[in-house]
Amino acid sequence: MSDDDKKKDDEKKNSANVANKLFEARQVLICEAIDQKMAKRVVGELLALAAESDEDITLFINSQGGHVEAGDSIHDVIRFIKPRVKIVGTGWVASAGTHIFLAADKEDRVCLPNTRFLIHQPSGGIGGKVTDIAIQAEQIEIMRKRLARIISEQTGQKFETVMKDIDRDHWMSTEEATEYGILSKVIHSASEL
Repeated sequence: MSDDDKKKDDEKKNSANVANKLFEARQVLICEAIDQKMAKRVVGELLALAAESDEDITLFINSQGGHVEAGDSIHDVIRFIKPRVKIVGTGWVASAGTHIFLAADKEDRVCLPNTRFLIHQPSGGIGGKVTDIAIQAEQIEIMRKRLARIISEQTGQKFETVMKDIDRDHWMSTEEATEYGILSKVIHSASEL
């Protein structure tokens, strides 16, 4: 076995060990862009943990966001399963990442001290024929209103306020996100969960 093959084999084993430890601890990790492949992994982990027991699940998220519908999948499954899901934000919780974060009940949404949050309107790679562009733009507007309603319901902000706030990138510190209603509190150690 070459050194490169041995290194790859060791990395696979280490990755499998980490995944097993997280599963045993009922913890799920999102530390990447949100796309269909990662949504499949995260939804699978949540469903497997829910099938195993009704004990709480802790999800850690550090994501720049990504594909809205992949985020929808995770958001909806968090709300669908029986176990309580506590979400811990770390690093940055942006865009579709914030959408996932808002799936938990407010008292179950916490973050570590140096987390930043971003809400904004969805964007899409519009292209094609004029009629197709019009259809895509209409769908993005429908999605924008739907996401604004979810943000409004989960934070207590007025819908009109959220629509205005997501018109452009709206970054928030932990203090601002707490005041906005995105999270319940900042924690400094696991014992505070």
